[in-house]
Amino acid sequence: MNATNSQTIRQVVDDVYRAESRRVFATLVRLLGDFDLAEEVLHEAFATALVQWQESGIPENPRAWLVSTGKFKAVDIIRRRTKFDSMKEEVARPEHDADPQPGTEQDIEDDRLRLIFTCCHPALAANVQVALTLREVCGLTTEEIARAFLTNAATMAQRIVRGKAKIRDAKIPYEVPAAADLPERLDSVLQVTYLVFNEGYAASSGDSLTRHDLSEEAIRLGWLLVELLPAPEVMGLLALMLLQESRRAARVTADGEIILLEQQDRQLWNRDQIRQGKELLTRSLGTRRFGPYTVQAAIAAAHADAASAAETDWNQIVALYDVLLQLSPSPIVALNRAVAVTMRDGPAAGLPLIDAILAEPDLAEYHLAHAARADIYRRLGKTAEARAAYEKALALARQEPERRFLEKRLREL
Repeated sequence: MNATNSQTIRQVVDDVYRAESRRVFATLVRLLGDFDLAEEVLHEAFATALVQWQESGIPENPRAWLVSTGKFKAVDIIRRRTKFDSMKEEVARPEHDADPQPGTEQDIEDDRLRLIFTCCHPALAANVQVALTLREVCGLTTEEIARAFLTNAATMAQRIVRGKAKIRDAKIPYEVPAAADLPERLDSVLQVTYLVFNEGYAASSGDSLTRHDLSEEAIRLGWLLVELLPAPEVMGLLALMLLQESRRAARVTADGEIILLEQQDRQLWNRDQIRQGKELLTRSLGTRRFGPYTVQAAIAAAHADAASAAETDWNQIVALYDVLLQLSPSPIVALNRAVAVTMRDGPAAGLPLIDAILAEPDLAEYHLAHAARADIYRRLGKTAEARAAYEKALALARQEPERRFLEKRLREL
């Protein structure tokens, strides 16, 4: 270790927090068996790092140092709460080694996967599984999760509290399930992984269009799942995430403004991610047992295959959306299909589809649906209707780049 100045240490600690905090948290949950205590000592460990690393230097393995520090903080807290005797076997040996080891590097790496499957245990309701995993494994705020589910924060908070209580009271094991039990647990795990990716690919709110840390984490979890269980939909989901992530560098300008798909510089698309995604897609399709994630990956691959927006095979994309609607009918899929029909057949063909979708309550407050309607009106030359739809979308949008884009469209009208 080398002593380092406070400004550098703060930057290092911030970087480690972004990269490692949820991994450290997962290991602390394994060691402590308590979500809330693990969260408390996680933050105490990082606060301690700000002080101690300035004096003694940055440890060779910051993650292991943080886990050990958090573990000792937990011992102190438990002692203060007079509960240490009943929990000491789970937390630490009575003699307390000077340098307790949280396990091998692989143990720590696998803790995220263990925590995901714990949060997705079948004893929990499906909506609780997803909400709890997004909060505890991935660190999304309750508000972010609520927006992902198009619901309110109070409802989501109740689900999270309920899930933690159920895990504690039912003594749900902290482990990756046996092979025979994996399929029933996999659907929720895949849903969680994709929701995390979506929050990173198109952040639900804030100053930035994307949150690279979240989409990168979802892809990392996707690779772990493929290694653990290379089922068709596991491969399909990872293919979908890679193909969508491949466009990241082309999706915003240097000052953070949105660039629509049809206007993106496709030379900036990540060809390695496209190649990896298409290889996984081919493997999944080859099984003939694929599902909605694989079909969505096929849609993303159709965009990746087009050298320019004008060369996009919209016939194929609409046909794939037809399949997707059969496999996984939802208002969002119907909206995306309507946009694809608009691109294939023109705005006059897309407008009644969008109108029908917005007539239903599911997407009545979804800003992208109103933005899609506004764009169709704009293409049809119906300025007053386009303005009203853009204003409705703007009133509902929470992400700053999207709001600036909608404001720009209004100025252009």
